[in-house]
Amino acid sequence: MKRFVTLVIAIGFSCCLCAQTVDTTVCNILDNPQSFNGKIVRIKGTVYAGFDQFVVKGADCGINVNKNIWLSYPEGTKAKAGPAVMVHLQPARNFAGDVPAVQRTAVELDKNNKDFKQFDSLLATPYKKGGMCLGCNRYEVTATLVGRVDTVANAAIPYDKSGKIIGFGGFGHMNAYSARLVLQSVSDVASTEVDYSKALADTKADVATGTGDTDSMATSRKLAAAYAAGNPQGEQLKRAVGAFGKENEKNGVVVGFGPANVAAAKDEGKGAVDSPDGLLFTVTFNKSRLEGDAETRALVFAGENIANLRNPLPQGAGAGIFDLENRAWVTVVLDSFASKQKTLTLPGGYLAMNAVWPPADINQKVEDAIESFLSNEELLHQ
Repeated sequence: MKRFVTLVIAIGFSCCLCAQTVDTTVCNILDNPQSFNGKIVRIKGTVYAGFDQFVVKGADCGINVNKNIWLSYPEGTKAKAGPAVMVHLQPARNFAGDVPAVQRTAVELDKNNKDFKQFDSLLATPYKKGGMCLGCNRYEVTATLVGRVDTVANAAIPYDKSGKIIGFGGFGHMNAYSARLVLQSVSDVASTEVDYSKALADTKADVATGTGDTDSMATSRKLAAAYAAGNPQGEQLKRAVGAFGKENEKNGVVVGFGPANVAAAKDEGKGAVDSPDGLLFTVTFNKSRLEGDAETRALVFAGENIANLRNPLPQGAGAGIFDLENRAWVTVVLDSFASKQKTLTLPGGYLAMNAVWPPADINQKVEDAIESFLSNEELLHQ
């Protein structure tokens, strides 16, 4: 009798879950995030694991500045796919403002399901041809995704009149995403190889340098110092590296390592340590996707993000995600030139730096490559 009762309850619960699953689209969620908050949805989407992205794309979503949903696995999932680098902002233990408690309905993912294993493996497969290609994956993956949607009304990080951060935005890298999908199941997995052929014509003879065994922070400081005193580009590099603070300084920047691919409860409230200004910046580097000197480029990228969020330059006050990303990538290019790197390719095959470019053409070529990358691959718009 007990077995029969258990079976009836289990069947009833399963039906309940099915009834609660909403069939929708990426664009519908992004057009009205709050209406989907906490709901279990089913969407068909293209998933992308880039340099600082782990997202479900929505290419035709109208005027949304950020046309992606951040993707996360449930806490405790041990999987490989995720961004190469991620910066996450949260209130420190001594943050003076109110931090509302967040309650989420638990989501369970079948990690042993063959579709999920294929999905995660494809998204974790790097592209490895032609010099340094930062965060470049071999595949994009389309799939049917079921999961819980978490949303905020506005992903922008708010500042008060004095320039002090008073809120913490949304999800993912730099808290820039208004919606997050915490994965429950995946099916109908199909992959497409990303086309790097255009960049490969210029990079095929280049070989990525470095072993990854060097001190990336020391290397970054050395590269910044290679510029003459007062040189604007050198000062920009020094500012990015300086965001991490001096050795053993507790300035609120915490460095970790791994794929940064789970929705962890500890990231949604106050942190466990204090900070001079009540802010914590957790930077996570995925070493499996940052071979050789790529870790140094990633460190500079993350440092520029932190510096521009924490202490915006006068011309950068209130900058949106497009401008923040643009400046960070420019800083990476400066770092690449300082290291005497031959080429640098961005995800999707955008050649952002080539040592043989004529000096008169460099600024325009870098600007064009970064803006095309951000618009076409990261789906960000000014």
